[in-house]
Amino acid sequence: MSPASSSTREARAAIFGCAGLALSDAERDFFRAVNPLGFILFQRNCADPDQVRALVTALRDCVGAPDAPVLIDQEGGRVARLKPPHWQNYPSAATLAAAASPREAAFLASRLIAHDLAALGITVDCAPVLDLAIAGADPIVGDRAFGAAPEQVSDLGRAACEGLLAGGVLPVIKHIPGHGRATVDSHKALPTVTTSGPELTESDFAPFRALNDMPWAMTAHIVYQAVDPDRPATLSRRLIGETIRASIGFDGVLISDDLSMAALPGTLAERAKGALEAGCDVVLHCNGDPVEMTAIAGSIGPLTPAAHRRLARGDARRRAADQGAAAFDREAAAARLAALLGGRT
Repeated sequence: MSPASSSTREARAAIFGCAGLALSDAERDFFRAVNPLGFILFQRNCADPDQVRALVTALRDCVGAPDAPVLIDQEGGRVARLKPPHWQNYPSAATLAAAASPREAAFLASRLIAHDLAALGITVDCAPVLDLAIAGADPIVGDRAFGAAPEQVSDLGRAACEGLLAGGVLPVIKHIPGHGRATVDSHKALPTVTTSGPELTESDFAPFRALNDMPWAMTAHIVYQAVDPDRPATLSRRLIGETIRASIGFDGVLISDDLSMAALPGTLAERAKGALEAGCDVVLHCNGDPVEMTAIAGSIGPLTPAAHRRLARGDARRRAADQGAAAFDREAAAARLAALLGGRT
């Protein structure tokens, strides 16, 4: 029997983290029994290239799927799980936007990141941020955004996505439909946005609409009063169905932001069940806590047929892009990016 594909195996609709640099026996047993769709890595999981490659292989072996999605947050700037001395520091989105040729810089930075990730077996990057940089908002987005103008964010966000895809890595546009106006950090509390629906449609939601052809997106744990005053986007059937899927037109894989963040109400099991019932394809849990992961696994089922179709489209796109990745000249790309930045990092 051939190994299962991530788009065909009967996996549970979850992406889980793990605790450290190598899997414990308990983690192996848990992942084999639960069969999550895939995994996410953090700095605690990344010491050097050989160790990361071994961990990625071990995670996939647990679920018997050599192409199970392995995710990471490698945006550049403040959000980077892979760090020197083994990996390059990359500039923030705001720094790229200030480059001599911003679109080329955004593409090259993402193309270089994709080169790093592909060498480790990581196939999905939770980037780029398509949120707007809004004056007076909580700094959780800040320089992770390409700017305040929807047109600029759309243009540079597409360049970043193209750079990742060219290297055989799937981008995750985030945080759909827009985190930029949050006045509190959703890791710590639930933000509420009171901006009118028409203004949100023309501003915050616009970059996601412009990039609605991307393969994956991550939800925002934010209440948008104009759409659903009672539930954050991750848990809102109305917002996912009417705004993300219909108005924005996104039909790729929709993954929740981390379920352990304080913005969400209820138990971990209730959050996971609620996110999938609202319309997320997959739920994300990052901290590797076995008690929390067990609660989530017990409350969710396998991927839906629609999720399988969306995953298959993304996998096909990644495999097609990966065919040309071997010709990439990393040294030339890094030199060109440095020239465009003119000493900015």
